[in-house]
Amino acid sequence: MTESIEASVDLKTLERDERLARMRHSAAHVLAEAMVGLIPEAELGFGPPTDVGFYYDFRLPRALTNDDLLVLERNMKRSIKRNHHFLMERIERDEASTYWGNQPFKLELLSELEDENITQCSHSDFVDLCRGGHVNHTGEIPPFKLISIAGAYWKGDENNPQMQRVYGALFETREELEEWEKQREEAQRRDHRKLGRELELFTFSEDIGQGIPLFLPKGEVIRNLMESFVRQQQEDAGYQHVWTGHLVKKSLYERSGHMQNYESSMFPPLVDGETEFFLKPMNCPSHMTLFNATAHSYRDLPLRFAEFATLYRYEKSGELSGLTRVRSLTQDDAHIFCLPEQVQQEFSNSLELIKNTLETYGFSDYRVALSLPDSAGKYIDAPELWEAAIQALRNAMEASGLEYVEEEGEAAFYGPKADFIAKDVLGREWQLSTIQVDFIQPGRLGCVYVGEDGQDHTPVMLHRAVTGSTERFLGVLIEHFNGAFPLWLSPVQVVVIPIADRHHSYANSVQAKLKSEGFRVDVDLRSERMGAKIRLAQLQKIPYMLIVGDKEAEANSVSLRVRGSSSAETQDLGETQIDELLTRLLNERESRDIGP
Repeated sequence: MTESIEASVDLKTLERDERLARMRHSAAHVLAEAMVGLIPEAELGFGPPTDVGFYYDFRLPRALTNDDLLVLERNMKRSIKRNHHFLMERIERDEASTYWGNQPFKLELLSELEDENITQCSHSDFVDLCRGGHVNHTGEIPPFKLISIAGAYWKGDENNPQMQRVYGALFETREELEEWEKQREEAQRRDHRKLGRELELFTFSEDIGQGIPLFLPKGEVIRNLMESFVRQQQEDAGYQHVWTGHLVKKSLYERSGHMQNYESSMFPPLVDGETEFFLKPMNCPSHMTLFNATAHSYRDLPLRFAEFATLYRYEKSGELSGLTRVRSLTQDDAHIFCLPEQVQQEFSNSLELIKNTLETYGFSDYRVALSLPDSAGKYIDAPELWEAAIQALRNAMEASGLEYVEEEGEAAFYGPKADFIAKDVLGREWQLSTIQVDFIQPGRLGCVYVGEDGQDHTPVMLHRAVTGSTERFLGVLIEHFNGAFPLWLSPVQVVVIPIADRHHSYANSVQAKLKSEGFRVDVDLRSERMGAKIRLAQLQKIPYMLIVGDKEAEANSVSLRVRGSSSAETQDLGETQIDELLTRLLNERESRDIGP
């Protein structure tokens, strides 16, 4: 017995996000219909809408190919043209169990539903278990494109069967879809994994393991510059840099709450007799241990500890992605121990540090999310302390004049946080910096200071990361700059190109002059034509190319070329005196100019 439960909807009256969600969800159903038509043995998973379109997970008897995508897309368009109506119905459990008897994943989903929540949606001859949220008929599905095939574990759990996931993009107009496709093509050209190889910045090796990046000399130059920049800002702001190693005893994480709330993201323990150690996934318990190493008065606060620490997190193999999702990461982490009345000022100070850093790298367009707990997550049970932390963070954000949106379910297990989400040059959003307010962990680990009243009190702790993970931030920067780093950040800032062998001596002297001022300079002494040397410098995205021959050697000058907006372009500025060049380079380096 079935019962129709969803009436028709006027899409024009809906908000854009809901309208798109319905369109994308409906397209996922049409994709599943097309897949069953192409491969009748297909076992269906589920297919939700995404930020740009939709996907559907299938277990199939063979691997899909790009040719399959073309067939699926063509058959989907045929179904869409037929204006099949979507019909939502409530169905009895027995009837559903019989209908889905040969679909193991649907039976699993069915077992998780209460009887009154068993609903399905049909269009044409295709039926799917579904909660609803569709357009009225397939004709209301706007332009779309199937874009890729990927592997995915059922329900995202690597212990479950592996599925084949088909992704599609869908927008309300063809112009929007075409614009998204252009942006996607540009993003592929800027892919940091591709550029990282081409520019010899980093690599991964099966001999080392998944998710553990290895940095080549040029990549390490950039890492060091990034860390030195933040380190200097922190020292100027009153932070003290510390070091707390790589291993921590299990007992500390039991007291802090990490074992109960974070263990699934930690690597298995290292056992020494009866003692278990864990690779450190975060710094906060270690920094609280440092705080407890000495006695503190209220006059000592705020106390700011900072550390560039290598951390280890057991990310699922299917979620690893170049530098932006790794298992070994370096975090520019800091913890501020302060009085309750100091939270607002310390938040403001951290905010200024974050704003200065993001804008130095060219991230001037960002938003702030106040990440709060929800009822489904794993959080330490201390409602009064949670309320105090949330209110303190709200007050601090409002006092700083920050506009923010609240997002439930994104809080850390010990407290709320302000996440800074920046847009890159392609308009993509990246969660980079964070400030968290913690009223819970300091008390669990026994952190105290002697107050003005002579009694022991528990400090408030702010967790703060400016660039977050160095690896992830570098991956974002590579794509943001398309590998063409500003002068101050470029691993090779200048290359000197002699026209002939007789100019080698002068080229070396130019290099020595610039290196004495701290610049990173190469000389291309290869037996290649000058054009080939210039082309290589362009491909390596080196900011400055100095051509030297007889005329330049005689005049103590160089023929100056500056990197253009693409690897195929350079701007020829002609003959330039060495002193004039040095002034230009020094000004550009010291200002950390990122160019147009």
